[in-house]
Amino acid sequence: MTSISHQFNSLFLVILCLSAIGLSTARTGGSGGIAIYWGQNGNEGTLEATCATGKFPYVNVAFLNVFGNGSTPSLNLAGHCDPASGGCVTLSSQIRSCQKQGVKLMLAIGGGIGTYSLSSKLDAHNVSLYLWNAFLGGKSRSVFRPLGDASLDGIDFDIESGSSQFYDDLVRFLKSYRGGRKVYVTGAPQCPFPDRLMGSALNTGLFDYVWIQFYNNPPCQYTPGNTANLINSWNLWTRSIRAKKIFLGLPAATQAAGSGFIPADVLTSQILPIIRKSPKYGGVMLWSKFWDDQSGYSSSIASSL
Repeated sequence: MTSISHQFNSLFLVILCLSAIGLSTARTGGSGGIAIYWGQNGNEGTLEATCATGKFPYVNVAFLNVFGNGSTPSLNLAGHCDPASGGCVTLSSQIRSCQKQGVKLMLAIGGGIGTYSLSSKLDAHNVSLYLWNAFLGGKSRSVFRPLGDASLDGIDFDIESGSSQFYDDLVRFLKSYRGGRKVYVTGAPQCPFPDRLMGSALNTGLFDYVWIQFYNNPPCQYTPGNTANLINSWNLWTRSIRAKKIFLGLPAATQAAGSGFIPADVLTSQILPIIRKSPKYGGVMLWSKFWDDQSGYSSSIASSL
């Protein structure tokens, strides 16, 4: 009687454990994660609230859209706060809150609207020093820190205008800094391969995560009834560049981009099952937190990642 009871209890515990594993797998939805851009719409909620959703292991704070070539660097956070007047230093507490939850925060540099370029290797070095001291682990007392004393985890390259020169040097300089924590380098190239502005930087092989923009680029994006162009482009990227993880970059709503939006059901049934097979697959990047709030897109795809 005792032996049978003991066996029954053991079997019951095994069933409970297996059920828990199944539930855990269902919640995480596989090995992929969602990266999101935050900062370009004051109606998208706070940085802290974005992290608290638990949906985004990577958040790109956008944008430092003026830098290099002798210019005074300028951070633009749209309606959130005014960096120039010191109005964003209070974000430090939110940054720490995000990091305590395991979220990696990158400062996105560049963007679709801005004035930025690098004129020389020395210019790249100077910009890297500024980024290190103003946003990362540097401790220079002479450099104002627009987001306060908290340190972001890395720099995200979203180079969409200007020249391609010297960004490879900027990547190498950033990766050379040591301050007790790793400096992450990420990037958002356009899907036509190779990216005309970020190709040399990506060729350094030093990027941790690359979220490729498969939108506003008809030759390599999804169009209704045609997933082949996107999948062929994905395969070219994943076999051609050295990066720890590669993400499928998408608009989070039809209004978020000129073209390239993928209905959630198409993404989860026709595209993710194929691209997930790549050992470099990291998940999906969405533009942006504001548009995701409107569409609920991230919630629609989370279980399929």
